[in-house]
Amino acid sequence: MKLVRYGKPGKEKPGLIDAEGKLRDLSAVVPDIGPAQLGDAAIAKLRKIKPATLPLVRGKPRMGSPVGGVGKFIAIGLNYADHAAESNLPIPKEPIIFMKATSCIQGPDDAVMLPKGSVKSDWEVELGVVIGARARHVSQKDALNFVAGYCTINDVSEREFQIERGGTWDKGKGCDTFGPIGPWLVTRDDVPNPQKLAMWLDLNGKRVQTGSTKTMIFSVAKIVSYVSQFMTLEPGDVITTGTPPGVGMGMKPPLYLKKGDVMRLGIDGLGEQAQTVVAFKL
Repeated sequence: MKLVRYGKPGKEKPGLIDAEGKLRDLSAVVPDIGPAQLGDAAIAKLRKIKPATLPLVRGKPRMGSPVGGVGKFIAIGLNYADHAAESNLPIPKEPIIFMKATSCIQGPDDAVMLPKGSVKSDWEVELGVVIGARARHVSQKDALNFVAGYCTINDVSEREFQIERGGTWDKGKGCDTFGPIGPWLVTRDDVPNPQKLAMWLDLNGKRVQTGSTKTMIFSVAKIVSYVSQFMTLEPGDVITTGTPPGVGMGMKPPLYLKKGDVMRLGIDGLGEQAQTVVAFKL
């Protein structure tokens, strides 16, 4: 099942994508796609609905993040060995955890704005994991049972802020517009193996990232279990799980985003995003 939120920013309505790819309105059934709608029982209830009985949404409305009310936006760094190599950093022995500000979350096709003073903004296609049930000290064996579903994420990053300005990575990861999520939240039952998903990103029509979640250093199950040892994961929390090689920082010479650039990215079965890069404005 593909769940979505559509409409103007801050006024998104819940919906689903039917088998023919058409958008159906869910607002008479649930108030939103958020923490209260992500548990197994809630998703099972939605699955029983016949999409053809739901109102068809005409036109092509803006898609928002498919998850509302995100409490934590957690990220895993250097989770692909070849990306660690292009970053000239050692392969981590344990997952590297950092946070993206929830204020950076936006729709999958909303413009990405360069931060004020940015000179090294970069792209990262990543698999997103949405938590559906409270997880505390869960085992790796049971970890996927706490997942509501999966989505495509662009972990946009300002490398100078992240690496050269001292402190943690967070300041280069949570700038406004740096968290496009969606277009869909694909429920767990429709993603039987999250470690077999092809992923890609094009910059201005040229393929720069090609990868697969099968090459993750730490699997989704390992990540969910590991993070739950350090913080309680709540329904609606989002974990973005790392990127394959091909980021701008790793190119020779490095290549960074500029006004007018267009990023298009996707993950098999989880949909595509497209963002135009715009200049900073208040």
